[in-house]
Amino acid sequence: MKKILLFLGLILFIGLNSCVVSRKIVYLNDMDPAIAEKVSPMPPLRIQKNDRLSIHVSAKNPELAVPFNNTEGVYSTSDNGIVGSSNGNRGFLVDQQGNIDFPILGTLNIEGMTLDGLRDYLKDQLQTKNLLHSPVIKVELLNLKVLLMGEGGNKIISAPDSRLTILEAITQAGGLSNNANTEKIAVIREENGERKIYYNNIESKEIFNSSTYYLQQNDIVYVEPKAAVRGGNEARSLRIMSVVMSVLSMVTTIFALSK
Repeated sequence: MKKILLFLGLILFIGLNSCVVSRKIVYLNDMDPAIAEKVSPMPPLRIQKNDRLSIHVSAKNPELAVPFNNTEGVYSTSDNGIVGSSNGNRGFLVDQQGNIDFPILGTLNIEGMTLDGLRDYLKDQLQTKNLLHSPVIKVELLNLKVLLMGEGGNKIISAPDSRLTILEAITQAGGLSNNANTEKIAVIREENGERKIYYNNIESKEIFNSSTYYLQQNDIVYVEPKAAVRGGNEARSLRIMSVVMSVLSMVTTIFALSK
């Protein structure tokens, strides 16, 4: 009888304590330090409706470049003679038809272009129409931001350099909770007029090969929970019950050993 009570007490004590121990999340736990993995190239961002773009046109002659910039220009000459605006640029808004109204050139349909593609297109247009000789054009996306929801927090994550990975977004949000389902991190993306969902497992190195490892503007990242999160009263009651049961199990064990 004493052995049975001792065994039951130990099982109860171990079981209750295992309930309150959280599993630590280990990212990329299948990577082998002895193996060099190939790096997948970052896919280019493509311009979408409602994007806001910064477009700066520079030239050796600053007066000729002024009409193509949608801000009042304050210019300075660099060592190579190229002159550019030092002001902030509020940007060009891509409308619902995928167009922008560009100075002198008029309405341009740019939806689906890459940033480099738009830069080359504008340069070609300005030179072909003899508007500027050897212009230097810089195109940046001003609204690269994603929404992070669920067990990764509820935050809007932005990136000023037009590059944002799913791991960077999670890190900026402060990491994942212990209740996060690391094998089902969803990225909801709008593509070609359709909304699609992709799942990622950040415990596996395959995350680097995911089509949604590099995030795009307006992506939604949703981190699913492993289990339903208890409310405050329920969690407090569970903690009290765990303490009481742990004390009872210890008393049972001590009583069994003293017999």
